[in-house]
Amino acid sequence: MTGAGRQHYRQAMEWLYVACIVLSGTALVVITLIIPLGVFMRYVLNAPLSWPEPASVVMMVMFSFLGGAAVYRANVHVAVEALLNAVAPKTRRAMRWAIDACMAATALFMLAYGINLCMITRFQTMAEFPVLSQAIVYLPIPLAGLLTLLFIVEKVWLGEAPKTSYMFHDQAAELE
Repeated sequence: MTGAGRQHYRQAMEWLYVACIVLSGTALVVITLIIPLGVFMRYVLNAPLSWPEPASVVMMVMFSFLGGAAVYRANVHVAVEALLNAVAPKTRRAMRWAIDACMAATALFMLAYGINLCMITRFQTMAEFPVLSQAIVYLPIPLAGLLTLLFIVEKVWLGEAPKTSYMFHDQAAELE
C-alpha cells in the first residue's frame, strides 16, 4: 500500500481511538452520576428508582470493552515488562509477536462470539428498559474485538503510534 494509504489508516485508527476514549469516558461519567442519584432517591427520599443499577451495568459494559480496545492501542495495558526487559532482544521480539498473536486471538474470539451473543439475544429485552434489545447491551463486545483487531493491524503494520498521537497529550510535563 502507498504511503498515503498508510497515513489514512493511521489517521482512521487515531479517530477510532478518540471515539473509544470519548464513549468510555462518557459512560464512566454517566455511571458516576446515576449511582449516587439511585442512592439518594432510595435512602434520602425513600423513593427508590428501578433503572440506575441496570443502566450502570449497560454503561460498564461499554466502558470496559471500548476502553479496553483504547488501552491496547495506547500500550498501557497490564503487562509484565520486567520479563521482556530481562531477555535478549531477539527473544523479546518473539515474545512481543506472541503477545500480539494472543491479543489477535482474543479479539477474534470477542468478535465471533460477541456477534453470536448479539444474535442470540436480539429479541430479549431488559425488564427496566423494555424498548432496549439485550443485543444492544452486548454490542460493545464484538465492536471492541473488531477495534482491537484494527489496532493490532496498525501496530504490526505501521508500528507504535507516533508521539503526536492524542494518546500522548496527557503525559506529565518534563521537569527542568
